[in-house]
Amino acid sequence: MRAAAPIVPTEMPQITAPIGLLIDVNSGRVLFERQSHRRFVPASLTKIMTSYVAFELIEQGKLRLDQKFTMKPETFRKWHGVGSTMFLGNNSQTTVADLLEGIVTVSANDGCVVLAEGVAGSVPGFTAMMNAEARKLGMRDTHYNTPNGWMDEGQTWVSAADLAKLSMALITRHPVLYKTFYGHPHATLGGITQNNHNPLYGHTEGADGVKTGFTNEAGYGLVGTAMRDGRRLMMVVGGYDRPNDRAQQSRALIEWGFAAWAAKPLYRAGAHLGEAQVQGGEARSVGLVAPHDLALTLPAGVSAKPTLSIRYKGPLRAPIAKGQQVATLLVRTPGQPEEALPLAAAEDVPEGGVVARLRDGMLALVGR
Repeated sequence: MRAAAPIVPTEMPQITAPIGLLIDVNSGRVLFERQSHRRFVPASLTKIMTSYVAFELIEQGKLRLDQKFTMKPETFRKWHGVGSTMFLGNNSQTTVADLLEGIVTVSANDGCVVLAEGVAGSVPGFTAMMNAEARKLGMRDTHYNTPNGWMDEGQTWVSAADLAKLSMALITRHPVLYKTFYGHPHATLGGITQNNHNPLYGHTEGADGVKTGFTNEAGYGLVGTAMRDGRRLMMVVGGYDRPNDRAQQSRALIEWGFAAWAAKPLYRAGAHLGEAQVQGGEARSVGLVAPHDLALTLPAGVSAKPTLSIRYKGPLRAPIAKGQQVATLLVRTPGQPEEALPLAAAEDVPEGGVVARLRDGMLALVGR
């Protein structure tokens, strides 16, 4: 006899974490929230930003996956066997690809420091890059003092909302690198196989990230995500005292998100939705596209027809980078909160020269 599929209740499960957030990424709708802007110590959730900085550098051609970095003797003395590790030997050389695998899958503290020193020459140099990227992403409740999240007397802090923003940028800006390094249940590095501690893996359909974290200072945390039929949910929980509570409640929360809420697709990733005026650029306008699949999320069984409008502070100022969020798609649905979905620039718009400035000035005179 065929086993019946498990019944997932649409009633909100009990979540005892002091900090929590569940978002439907395609719509941006918050399905569950508890102190999502409260600052807390992230532990190894810090490593999401460490990988993001590396991904940015790789995409810019400033870092190669086959590039090798050395475990310096002083780094070995400080970090050998400290917390989670990929067991890098003294004076060993490791590729960026293996360092990223160790950082993402087995939460290697030693790998983070070797990567940081290799990229920036020092840990402070690398954390300055982490904080710069946080500012670019608008992470206002975040500061990094370490690339691995090891206890530093509270000098590193984040918020659930910022972690969700970072993780969505990680996935949407670097989809190929994300699939290459995230979602692995285990990794074998240096002949040693270690398991990923993500409690969603092997239990939650479509789970492919993101990162667990634990220190005595931080407790047990998780940034978790799963995708089903093109629909992605993103979850952040923090401050659990016991790993079993984190595991059971995070699985229940994300299942509730899929069962109790339904998504109505609006636009596929890359769909052209309009144009925005540009000032000071080689071009006077830029296309607006969906940076990922966009949808409207409603309680299961509810149907409604939304009205859509585009909003941006214009004219936009050049330079503009392809993929940069420059506008918002406002979705208004009767009886539901207004949703604001991101729209990205379809192409680069470099800053214009003298001719472009003269053109803009002349057109302004005639009201165009």
